[in-house]
Amino acid sequence: MSYQVLARKWRPKDFSSLVGQEHVVRALRHALEVKRLHHAYLFTGTRGVGKTTLARILAKCLNCETGVTPEPCGKCSACVEIDAGRFVDLLEVDAATNTRVDEMRQLLETAQYAPTKGRYKVYVIDEVHQLSGHAFNAMLKTLEEPPEHMKFVLATTDPQKIPVTVLSRCLQFNLKQMPPAAIAGHLERILAAESIPAERDALALIARAAAGSMRDALSLLDQAIAHGGGRVSASNVADMLGAIDRGYLLTLVDALARGDAAAAVKIADDMQARSLSFDGALAELAALFLRLALAQSVAGALEEEPERARMAELAERIDPESLQLYYQIALQGREDLPLAPDEHGGFVMTLLRMLAFRPEGAPRAIERAAQPSARAAPKAQTSSGAAWPELVRALALAGAARELARNAELARREGNSFELVVPKAKAYLAERGYTEKLKGALEQHLGAQVSVKVGIGETAGTSAAALEASEREARRAAATQAVHSDGFVKDLVNLFDGKVVDSTIREEGK
Repeated sequence: MSYQVLARKWRPKDFSSLVGQEHVVRALRHALEVKRLHHAYLFTGTRGVGKTTLARILAKCLNCETGVTPEPCGKCSACVEIDAGRFVDLLEVDAATNTRVDEMRQLLETAQYAPTKGRYKVYVIDEVHQLSGHAFNAMLKTLEEPPEHMKFVLATTDPQKIPVTVLSRCLQFNLKQMPPAAIAGHLERILAAESIPAERDALALIARAAAGSMRDALSLLDQAIAHGGGRVSASNVADMLGAIDRGYLLTLVDALARGDAAAAVKIADDMQARSLSFDGALAELAALFLRLALAQSVAGALEEEPERARMAELAERIDPESLQLYYQIALQGREDLPLAPDEHGGFVMTLLRMLAFRPEGAPRAIERAAQPSARAAPKAQTSSGAAWPELVRALALAGAARELARNAELARREGNSFELVVPKAKAYLAERGYTEKLKGALEQHLGAQVSVKVGIGETAGTSAAALEASEREARRAAATQAVHSDGFVKDLVNLFDGKVVDSTIREEGK
């Protein structure tokens, strides 16, 4: 006996075996139970979600010899012939190859005749949006006054292209994309029935690659079985897909979170050695950043993720601003990839861009390389207020908590007890939530428990923010002086009776 591909062998034959479309099944079951049957149904959705499969099941429900029922017997001649694709009263048409009006008129002429064998003639028109305007008009006449024995089932991936006059005469159902967890669970049941060993991580990779299509997932599973010699393993599936597995990506994100450029570039080099797709890696990176951002905002967002513990830890460590920036840079990097000298270089530049354009306060690669370790920083262990800005630069903080650290001055320190003061203009930064984040960052950096108290009062201008502002002003003044004393500039001013606008002067490279 010849081998039957899994997508055909495991194609659902009744409503109970259809996965992921419960909302459609519920409505159709009810209509069949109370015998409220519409003359035209429209199933919309992306490829491989079950549109034509649902059409065949509906045809069985309408023509089963036991009567119109939501539970066709699957054994009578009508059910068997529909499953085999040879039922004379079920006509399946691919609109992509039958777009002309003459073909549609010829098809509809046969609709006037009574069914040959079944109870209803069922016309299934796939990719119906590809019909020409004249063909739609020809079909519209039959839709307006359909014979009692005729049912239309239209399927499309693009309902926007169907005329409103046709849409208004159809009962429309939108089929959802399959969630990865549902796809992986269905594949697991199929493999158990087929007695084929498989790793769950491998099924998760296939489910993600299928992008919501159960048919694509089953086709990929067939390939994976052949690729793995009868066994479905995560490493073989990753090689087959040319994909980078989630664990590898998590290591890359961890390197970005630490500001470790060398580690990030090493991973890119490893990817090149394994001939992995950099375009696919950027797409997967963007999807991973999305999941991490959801984990920060939506409770339970990681419940179905196999690597949820590690992902939750990264979501806790990376500030939301950095995640949003990483996501945008990954998308832009993917768009720029064809323009890069080579894909590896384009991918590396994207990673370096993530490290270079981080929100203020996130640890930067160069800064981290220059910083001594937390336990070996002698200045951070003294009570000198001048060492506080130095300590602030080493803390992994972002947002308002970072602003608290930058604008605060160290009033007193005894061991690991910090007393800080912020100016009245920044009083809002003294909120408990920001203080707790600062406390946590200090504990992470110093490797010990600390206490932090923040007061509001007069400051002496020794905060990190004040010192940075002074440094900027000094550089700006030096740049202004350099411009005014430049011989060429002096000549221009004298020649054209001009004036240097100091506010337009920028530091070199700014």
